[in-house]
Amino acid sequence: MNSSNWEHFSHQADVGIRGTGASMDQAFEMAAYALTAVVTDPKNVTPETILHIHCNESDRELLFLDWINAIIYEMDTRKMIFSDFKVQTHNGELYADIKGERINSKKHDPAVDIKGATLTELKVTNENSQWTAQCVVDV
Repeated sequence: MNSSNWEHFSHQADVGIRGTGASMDQAFEMAAYALTAVVTDPKNVTPETILHIHCNESDRELLFLDWINAIIYEMDTRKMIFSDFKVQTHNGELYADIKGERINSKKHDPAVDIKGATLTELKVTNENSQWTAQCVVDV
């Protein structure tokens, strides 16, 4: 993953995640990578287990929020962390394959526990053929 396509931005006590790309799908993938980076260094996560995610929402910003919350749900319920994301969106539907492994406190040294994505700073935009997807996550 190219770290120039994702970043964190400060927002009071919480953390903003932002992904950019040539397509909305790529921006969603990079934002998911930024989500992982809130918890641990994504380079330390082995993509050994694959999960499938499906979200359905006609508004692209709410679709993005559902996407990030779906990853957080999988992280929490399966005690996993993810480092590989393949997203396809079409007509308000998102299909994704995410790959990761069970969290290992020694290997991953998790920094925080993410509670959920919020509507704060939520936006999905396309400016000059550059897509951006962002929101603030509650930690």
